[in-house]
Amino acid sequence: MTNDVIEKADKVMAATYSRFPIVLTQGEGCTLYDETGGTYTDFVAGIAVCNLGHAHPGIARAIADQARRLVHVSNLYYTEPQTALAEWLVEHSFADRVFFCNSGAEANEAAIKLVRKYFKDRGAPERFRIITMEGSFHGRTIATLSATGQAKIQKGFEPLVEGFDIVPFNDLDAVQDVITGQTCAIMLEPIQGEGGVRCPASGYLEGLRNLCDQERLLLVFDEVQTGMGRTGKLFAYEHFGMTPDIMTLAKALANGLPMGAMLAKERVAASFTPGSHASTFGGTPLVATAALTVVKALVEEGVLRNCERVGQYFKDRLLDLKSKYAFIQEVRGKGLLLGLDLDCDGVSIVKTCMERGFLINCTQEHILRFIPPLIIQEGQIDSLIVCLDAVFQNLSNKSKK
Repeated sequence: MTNDVIEKADKVMAATYSRFPIVLTQGEGCTLYDETGGTYTDFVAGIAVCNLGHAHPGIARAIADQARRLVHVSNLYYTEPQTALAEWLVEHSFADRVFFCNSGAEANEAAIKLVRKYFKDRGAPERFRIITMEGSFHGRTIATLSATGQAKIQKGFEPLVEGFDIVPFNDLDAVQDVITGQTCAIMLEPIQGEGGVRCPASGYLEGLRNLCDQERLLLVFDEVQTGMGRTGKLFAYEHFGMTPDIMTLAKALANGLPMGAMLAKERVAASFTPGSHASTFGGTPLVATAALTVVKALVEEGVLRNCERVGQYFKDRLLDLKSKYAFIQEVRGKGLLLGLDLDCDGVSIVKTCMERGFLINCTQEHILRFIPPLIIQEGQIDSLIVCLDAVFQNLSNKSKK
């Protein structure tokens, strides 16, 4: 059956993914099951999406109940679930207004449009350029891939959208050097996820906030991956004692249902007026109900506390491995967004771990990224560490021959 599904999929689906040769059929908590009955402990969580794990009973009930009442009516009308979710996000963040969409790329598109509109409304149409960072990832639409600081993401889609100045991450001087009278905003991930779990240097984000204030620029945080509890706080900016003007969310917001959001302060959000931006499916009653269940669970079920506690435990165990194997260059990250920087190929390690019942991720070809559900426990982490230790020991032995 597995080979049959894979053969059919490869015939009829666009070949935009390199998929692993397993067919997943069911999940519960941090465990996934395939068609053959194989089990896997999930340290990928749909790429930082299923923060509450798989088949969360509260989310399942909320979706089923809402589906019996109302699934979609478009944003021509008010709905209670969407309003309640927006109110919750505003109450728990720096923002005053929320725009709902369906993905992180859409949320970032909205942010790009908003900063341009903000300056045009103020009589400065020449201010349209946005500074972004090398190693960043903001999406795969034509504008968001143009903002992305990775040539491999952009290759083949030239000419790119004009208006993005890409500078090294963690370099305040580089940002200062490219600011001109055309600059309108600085846009970045507080912690780069796809770029290799790269954390900001001490004072870097605060320095960007100060630069924006001095130069009258807007600061945009892409928290598509870092938001919704991934770093141990609801939003990553909370670690740094400052706030952006705009923040984008998606991924874990609805624990696997398509949901994105752009949040902004009132003075900025005011530039979005009727007709200036829209989304047919953004914030449907069904998905908004799921997302409201998710955000409440993150706070009320102790998920944030678990992420902070278990995340530190996980990082310590990874540091133990680093002390043992010379090819581990660095352990980095915050909460349950963690990375192992290797001086060897990481893709083969991912495949070996999968064969041993653990799903992990590799980014930038040599960085193992661990982004499990935020409900993961120490015992599950210990089992992965045993697996990694064995895999690394085999690598070490081969390198000595």
